Amino acid sequence: MIYRHFNAPSRAFTQFSHELIRHPRLSSDAVRLLTWQLSLPQSARESLSTSAQRARIGGHAFTRAKRQLKEEGFVHERRVQVARGRWATQQLVSNTPLTADQAVKLLSRTPAPTCTDPVTPQVPPSTPTPAAGQPTTPPTDGHPDKQPGEDTSNLPARTAEPADSAPPPPPSPPSEDARALIGALPLLSPALRHIPPGMRDELAHLAARWLDAGHTSTDVHEHILRGLPGAGTPVHRPGGLVRYLLRRPLADETLCPECAMNSSGEIAGRNPQTESAGTASGPPYRLNC
Repeated sequence: MIYRHFNAPSRAFTQFSHELIRHPRLSSDAVRLLTWQLSLPQSARESLSTSAQRARIGGHAFTRAKRQLKEEGFVHERRVQVARGRWATQQLVSNTPLTADQAVKLLSRTPAPTCTDPVTPQVPPSTPTPAAGQPTTPPTDGHPDKQPGEDTSNLPARTAEPADSAPPPPPSPPSEDARALIGALPLLSPALRHIPPGMRDELAHLAARWLDAGHTSTDVHEHILRGLPGAGTPVHRPGGLVRYLLRRPLADETLCPECAMNSSGEIAGRNPQTESAGTASGPPYRLNC
């Protein structure tokens, strides 16, 4: 059981309602801050933040308590313009909840705050003392007497380009045979069905080099098919793979089988083991183009 003992103070006391002290939506810090403000003299102008410091209420707790008091109508604030264009914040604290209109009416009855900061008198500018000697104009042209040294950048002189130099002629368009060779690639393998249309001209130029070297369209197609990965291996960049295969040196492809055989029975420039491995499991690289 709990017992209570209470002695009525004879001085320095403030009467509060039970609804304020037992408010269900106000924290203990909010109630302490409100009762602290209401216990001040009527002429006191102590701000809420100063009361929170004196009551040892922390920064986060003060922010939460002030928000609760404003939401319940115990605290109201407004910004007003004072003398010399400055702005001041008016705070109204009440022991009963007030609406915004009621708070505006009460604040309008109070005199506007005045700025008591001392004003520094303005001193007129003094007359400048002229410099000795005759006035001279600063130089605007000419070169310095000292030759430029290490601190300045000496750019090399530009060499005049010959007047008769002309830009290189644009490459000739690929032949129709080269275009037809590239256009038939999607029919050779499902892996070549998604070649970007923007790469067809570039691939046609590369294919034209093979045709100019004496290869037929069938030879080029067989060369591309040999370079494709094995079945089940996806080709993410078919255009880049074809470009890589067509850019391979033409020297090995132009050799006949009799001239390419060396003394060990292997074709010059090739390794049967690595080539067969690359055909079965795909080339050991991934093109990101």
